[in-house]
Amino acid sequence: MSTQTVEETLLARAYEPLPLGHVKPAGWLRRQLRIQADGLSGHLDEFWPDIRDSGWLGGAAEGWERGPYWLDGAVPLAFLLEDEELTEKVDRWMDYILAHQHEDGWLGPIQDKGTGKYKAYDSWPVFVFLKAAIQYWEMRRDKRIVPAISRFLHRVDVLLDKQPLFRWGRFRWADLVLSIHWLHERTGEDWLLALARKVHDQGFDWRGHFEGFPFKDRMRKEQTSLVSHVVNNAMAIKQPAVWWRQSRRDADRQGAALMMDMLDRYHGQATGLFTGDEHLAGLNPSQGTELCAVAEYMFSLELLMAILGKPEFGDRLEKIAFNAWPATFKPDMWAHQYDQQANQAVCRIAEDRIYTTNNKDSNLFGLEPNYGCCTANMHQGWPKFTTHLWMKTPDDGIAAVAYAPSTVHTVAGGQAVRITLDTDYPFGEELRITVESEAGARFPLLLRIPGWADNAIVAVGAGHTLAQAGAFHRIEREWRGRETVTLLLPMELRTRRRFNDSVAITRGPLVYALRMGEDWRRIKGEPPHADWEVHPTTPWNYALAVDPRDPRPSIQFEQGSVGDCPFSPDDAPVTAKVKGRRVPDWRIERNAAGPLPHSPVTSDQPLEELTLIPYGCTNLRVTEFPVLAPQTGK
Repeated sequence: MSTQTVEETLLARAYEPLPLGHVKPAGWLRRQLRIQADGLSGHLDEFWPDIRDSGWLGGAAEGWERGPYWLDGAVPLAFLLEDEELTEKVDRWMDYILAHQHEDGWLGPIQDKGTGKYKAYDSWPVFVFLKAAIQYWEMRRDKRIVPAISRFLHRVDVLLDKQPLFRWGRFRWADLVLSIHWLHERTGEDWLLALARKVHDQGFDWRGHFEGFPFKDRMRKEQTSLVSHVVNNAMAIKQPAVWWRQSRRDADRQGAALMMDMLDRYHGQATGLFTGDEHLAGLNPSQGTELCAVAEYMFSLELLMAILGKPEFGDRLEKIAFNAWPATFKPDMWAHQYDQQANQAVCRIAEDRIYTTNNKDSNLFGLEPNYGCCTANMHQGWPKFTTHLWMKTPDDGIAAVAYAPSTVHTVAGGQAVRITLDTDYPFGEELRITVESEAGARFPLLLRIPGWADNAIVAVGAGHTLAQAGAFHRIEREWRGRETVTLLLPMELRTRRRFNDSVAITRGPLVYALRMGEDWRRIKGEPPHADWEVHPTTPWNYALAVDPRDPRPSIQFEQGSVGDCPFSPDDAPVTAKVKGRRVPDWRIERNAAGPLPHSPVTSDQPLEELTLIPYGCTNLRVTEFPVLAPQTGK
């Protein structure tokens, strides 16, 4: 076992995430979680062998990462919705796994019973299980959890001296350190920090890798490795900050910003993602990003927001959560894609394909397109986003770090407090925050003002004040009874220059994309869990008649209501009208939108009125548009 040789303590987080159950979804967010529970997330264990017959439950199917992946999202989903049936399912999983902990402390299968493919004592899948177990403990306060995690970590401590971290565990080591730090904060045992250091020393040096970042173009197949793997990169973004709590090194505190900058510069997309299908793939908006990377990027940003407290992490989290995340699912969440594309003109079996390494079915909407990891890992996105909307401040206050309709029950200023956020955001600009404290409590309320929100207004009672964009606005007062704070976040239309001088249209946290006609063709399976191609029934190859320097005269927005299924092309809560012309030479190539013409472009096609909708509402789309030369845009 490791011994502590240097006295170490963990630095405090900037904000403390609230335990599972303290933040509950409301409004459209609750409806979205209900859609999720009524779709694959709530029923996958009933028919998909890798969950139904998982080796984690003693079954003969996959016993590696898929069971823990599903559990990591099913646990918070069940408790956030107070869904008795789903809660019974996660109780059964936890009871079995904890009751079958090995005598040496190991948790879960030691070897995959289905294929024998994975090396004995591969700790990577248990990293994921520990995250699920910690969330379960937050809700149930199950007395079995802390001893079980401690016994497992003792076993890992011994094993690492004989068998250092390898493959996935070596690149995803920060996920284990999270659980080690969690246990240390509850037991205070010094050996845990020594174990964390051992894990760090055996893990891949992501920060050092990005300081000399070598991947500045689309990866060729022969270049790919676990270092260029898109999900590993999305998970790695949190690594320097996670380790900074123990290392105290400023380079670790700054590491996430460096990593995000490199990924944006060489692989970034309009949605705040970076490409990777399945490896880093450059700036082309047709290239695609794996679903698991979207889920893990969101989780990394949630942790970065807590540890470092920088508002820009909340901005990025919202951008991904409201755009890329819902767009990678069928609206009813009974099917998902492996790869989503910013310019996604067709989804079909592609024998000739643009992807770096992925297979011919990678952008289908289905049960298990390309590979089942995303089928297992698609469940954590909305629930964990919900639990991280609000956090505690070091001075016993409350911080709103991301926005969606929700309620919070917690203690602040020494008193029980309830906070309700009533809003249509991100589809609307107004957020109404009601603070209730029967006994009266003095505490600060911090509101994140997005970097795009110039001239934001905060109103309390009869007074109002301008709030600085890109900062937290602090309201400190004694809250008595029921008081309302109104936050207005003006959403200005903006354009962003993208690949080949194309433009993307943004307004507030939302990115806008072309609404296209869709023909859904079932190719395998039986509904509701079938595989679907999606073919366009309307043209897609348009250039926009806008002035990127001042697009406001050219684009008109229309506000609608937020319906039962907010992320759907049929029920898009906001639409925009813009003029454009078709570009006939821009065609489908390799079963994807072909190379984006370099702007400005000319076209002799008729000027048409086009409809844009939020990216998250689309299944087929164009997001990065060529721009018409001025003489053809008239």
